[in-house]
Amino acid sequence: MTILDVERWAKRVFTGSWSTASGTPTEVVEPATGQVLGHVGAATPGDIDEACAKAAAAQREWESTPFEERAAIMRRAGRLFEEHAEEIRRWIIREAGSIPPKAELEAHSAANECFEAAALPSHPAGSLLPSADGRLSLSRRVAAGVVGVIAPFNFPLILSIRAVAPALALGNAVVLKPDTRTAVCGGVVLAAIFEAAGVPEGVFQMLPGGADAGAALVANKHTRVIAFTGSTAAGRTVAESAATHLKRAHLELGGNNALIVLPDADVAAAASAGAWGSFLHQGQICMAAGRHLVHESIADEYVAALAEKARNLPVGDPNTAEVALGPIIDERQRDNIHRLVTESVAAGATLAAGGEYDGLFYRPTVLDHVRRDTPAFCDEIFGPVAPVLRYRTVEEAVEIARDTEYGLSLSVLGGDAMAAWEVAKQIPSGLVHVNDQTVGDHAHIPFGGVGASGNGGRVGGAEANLESFTETQWVTIQGKIQQYPF
Repeated sequence: MTILDVERWAKRVFTGSWSTASGTPTEVVEPATGQVLGHVGAATPGDIDEACAKAAAAQREWESTPFEERAAIMRRAGRLFEEHAEEIRRWIIREAGSIPPKAELEAHSAANECFEAAALPSHPAGSLLPSADGRLSLSRRVAAGVVGVIAPFNFPLILSIRAVAPALALGNAVVLKPDTRTAVCGGVVLAAIFEAAGVPEGVFQMLPGGADAGAALVANKHTRVIAFTGSTAAGRTVAESAATHLKRAHLELGGNNALIVLPDADVAAAASAGAWGSFLHQGQICMAAGRHLVHESIADEYVAALAEKARNLPVGDPNTAEVALGPIIDERQRDNIHRLVTESVAAGATLAAGGEYDGLFYRPTVLDHVRRDTPAFCDEIFGPVAPVLRYRTVEEAVEIARDTEYGLSLSVLGGDAMAAWEVAKQIPSGLVHVNDQTVGDHAHIPFGGVGASGNGGRVGGAEANLESFTETQWVTIQGKIQQYPF
């Protein structure tokens, strides 16, 4: 059975129960081939406002639905993600340019996000508070109302569902705006699954759209919480608008993550970790290893090993060949990657591997002898590029790693794990990995960065999800009406 007949579902973007979009249809394009896979609607600001009003009307009844029923719906959604994993995986490969293992990870994670969310409705909803006057005093968690979710193209399913699933489970209505480049695997998939699982009409709506649609979602009077994943620049705009409209914004933004290789590290293992951290999904990951800080005593060996891996990693269409890297999402992103590489070489960096592309297929690239002001080192690349800076002392490495506005993920690799941990503790970061690379996420862990990478762990795990998608209400109850002097 197939649930992702795109043209059938696309019609519902204009007239359906979960979405209404009046804009010009947008092509769903396979980046590896340029083939048009289907069409989806493009939402206008007016469509967003209509969807938010519909969500607000449906939300109260959804919140009052017995918690066992909401939990059961989330479990059914998880099972549907498992049953249709192959179909979903194929869309992630073709639409997002993902290699099969990455696509399998997304499909598996989507099911886990629903199973984790299924435990939220039965989570303790509040606390009994001390009362000095005999009243019953308590705090309780109530749904925030309508949650707006804005998700990007790189991990389209995970970065949508990790906010959508817990928000729905806790009694909120959700309006999702996926990136138009991945509207099927980041949007249509969720719409199909949640409808089949039994989410009522109006409670979940999906509208692909551009920046104007996103701005309308943030500004709409019905949305009380915005969960945004994207660039730091766009995140600042979202935060400013949310603050103006007095609503919460949970921001997961960019990163320029340091991978520190200590002098006692196993160089071969470190190079393997570094290659995975920089080249997975063509480097189009906010957690990618964007700054390799390697001790000068082992730097030559590390660069040689990393460059050898880069030269031998196959690049091509992940739908038709067994490759390690697929295509960059579009020409604009590819051109920005190549600009940073060429500017870095012009500024004195040594091209140890890569630096070339064919169409949207960019070769994994290693830059040696970079400095702190090298463009590919100080800017987020969002491409398969590993810039290597050589340091003399661990104190210098710490100072360089700290010298960034970002604080998403950090890796420290060394022979002594506790010594590596002592290094890691000195560097602000939302995620820290000792003896592993920088990329990692699970449904049950609080995820988020600090500084320009976001405003902390806002999704993942019961505590973070409850904090993100509910409001705290104080309630007092007494048997008779309180008497006052006047």
